[in-house]
Amino acid sequence: MRPILPASLCVALAFLAAPAFAQQSNEVPLPPSVQAAVDGQPAVQVAAASGQKAAQQTIQRINTYFNSFKSMTGNFVQVDPDGTRRQGQFYILKPGRVLFEYDPPSRVELVADGRSVAVRDKKLKTQDITPLSATPLRFILAENFDLARNANVTGVYQDDVFATVVLEEKQPMIGTYRLMIMFDAKTMQLKQWTVTDPQGFDTTVAVSNLDTSERPDPMLFVINRK
Repeated sequence: MRPILPASLCVALAFLAAPAFAQQSNEVPLPPSVQAAVDGQPAVQVAAASGQKAAQQTIQRINTYFNSFKSMTGNFVQVDPDGTRRQGQFYILKPGRVLFEYDPPSRVELVADGRSVAVRDKKLKTQDITPLSATPLRFILAENFDLARNANVTGVYQDDVFATVVLEEKQPMIGTYRLMIMFDAKTMQLKQWTVTDPQGFDTTVAVSNLDTSERPDPMLFVINRK
């Protein structure tokens, strides 16, 4: 049986609160790769970029895309290790700030203010706070996204559908986390990411309706530490 983790550690694993929160009832269609994960199939089939030059070109295209915007808004669908689905809206303001608002009946939201990540239970009015530097979110929210200089990169993959980069990080006394970020192979637009915890459990977040033209209100990303 999988141990029940505290919410603060779950943030470090997968940018979300523990799976004990209520399951989303009004389900939406999932991207094929996410639906496959729910059905117990491999989440994605990828082919290694053919040669070092191809891998470098893929990395450069991803870097160029991520550094082309300072803000992003959109919708997300999250699939937890037990198959639970949630959905909602997210707001990014680089560097380091993000807000994930989950639709009802989920009572949780996640916010990062550039220094910390807080998972809030809006009903109980409680929160768990984790340093942003201890979570995989820091890769996606970095002001200067540069995979070529990132020692955590362990794989670059390319096929006709996705360009994929895999990062791994070892945490003392805990184990190795893996972050797989997937992009559209043609446009390099962000599609989804999967966090695998040291026990091998995956949490996948797929994004859609992305907009990088508007700057979210900075007050969305305030964490009250009192």
